[in-house]
Amino acid sequence: MRPAGVSALLEVDIERKAWAASAGDRLQVLENVRFTLRHGEVGVFFGPSGCGKTTMLRIIAGLDPDYTGRVVRPPHARIGMVFQEPRLLPWRSVDDNVRFVAPDITEERLSALFAILQLDRHRTHFPGELSLGLARRVAIARAFAVEPDILILDEPLVSLDARLSAHIRDELAALVDSRPVTTLLVTHSLDEAVRLGDRIFLMSARPGRIVSETFIPKPRAARDASDVAAIKRRVEHEAERQGSVAT
Repeated sequence: MRPAGVSALLEVDIERKAWAASAGDRLQVLENVRFTLRHGEVGVFFGPSGCGKTTMLRIIAGLDPDYTGRVVRPPHARIGMVFQEPRLLPWRSVDDNVRFVAPDITEERLSALFAILQLDRHRTHFPGELSLGLARRVAIARAFAVEPDILILDEPLVSLDARLSAHIRDELAALVDSRPVTTLLVTHSLDEAVRLGDRIFLMSARPGRIVSETFIPKPRAARDASDVAAIKRRVEHEAERQGSVAT
């Protein structure tokens, strides 16, 4: 339980982030990326390839300290992260991959997590025996097993076919709704963004900055096809206006 009076806000203010290019000059990646997320909110970042979305997530996770600005996370916040690649330990079973990051997880909690992600029958399998879709589910299970305060998802459904992507997206939504957690999701799928997000942040081309924000007040479970279509049109219109179409 979070102590009374402790801020649950995630506050991000990245003034500048640059890479050292091979020619010796500095390549500006991010500029003036500012936003806050409340506990339980799902913020989705949508924008062109190469605009710095993954770099931004790494900064927020504390994996890249080389930037100008500040990131204020809730005190003692636990972070769960799902990278673009599952990054499972090939010599450990599915069960052991999850227990490795959450050694104190109870059998009841682990079984419930595997049930939601439909991994029950794969607990003894090794990563080399899994399809990409199953491997991505295990990566999601690991992120949730640590009971994170902040969940960071970097294109967790990329390269999956539409049917499987929709299925895992629904499982992911069920997990987020079962245990509210501050969530940051990067995706190139506007449908995924609208169905999972509470707020959609549209980013510009490099150097990446937030050019618009779309708030979705209707709960995920209550959004029907017409709601999704209307929100997608709104975001698409804004992306065209800003010249920030995801590729």
